[in-house]
Amino acid sequence: MVRGGGLVKTRWAVACVLSFVLFSGTVSKGLTAEPATVVPLPPQHLSNATPEYRMGPEDLLRVSVWENRDLTLDLVVRPDGKISMPLIQDVMAAGRTAVDLAAEIQQKLTTFIKEPQVSVIVLQINAPKFFVIGNVIRPGTYPLRGETSVLQALSLAGGFTQFASLKNIKLIRSIAGRQEVRRINYNKLIDDGGEGNYFLGSGDTIVVP
Repeated sequence: MVRGGGLVKTRWAVACVLSFVLFSGTVSKGLTAEPATVVPLPPQHLSNATPEYRMGPEDLLRVSVWENRDLTLDLVVRPDGKISMPLIQDVMAAGRTAVDLAAEIQQKLTTFIKEPQVSVIVLQINAPKFFVIGNVIRPGTYPLRGETSVLQALSLAGGFTQFASLKNIKLIRSIAGRQEVRRINYNKLIDDGGEGNYFLGSGDTIVVP
């Protein structure tokens, strides 16, 4: 009886050990974490606003404060031209460049934060705008603030490069889904009583070949 009982106990112990090993292997396999799949965020497409661009209502801005997530925000310029931020409340953005706005925000935050580092980026231009492309000094997107003529637009773009064809400037305008092209001779703009010095509409493009 002793031997039989000892044999039974031995077999029981072996069975327990095997069950533990098998169970442990199953649990370990079940709990093994799969490699994490990193899904990159879609890239944020920046606008093609020039450094001289002056912001307007509905423009989308990214205000970044170094090492402060709570104050790093994407903000839309309100119809009254202002944006709102924690701590400093309302700040006028319309009519200012990104650099100007960043400087004021930084100055206001010094009351609450030691040596804040602030940057402002125009993510999306939604205010009325026009475009100047081709052989000008500063091609790009410009805000349409009130009445702006072709001559004023060319001045904002810094004037012409040495390769510009002054007699073949084009004003392209979309009307009811179609493009209207107006040809402009720069010499007539300044010599013949301003012929071709049209006022611009939102979305107009001036092409200087």
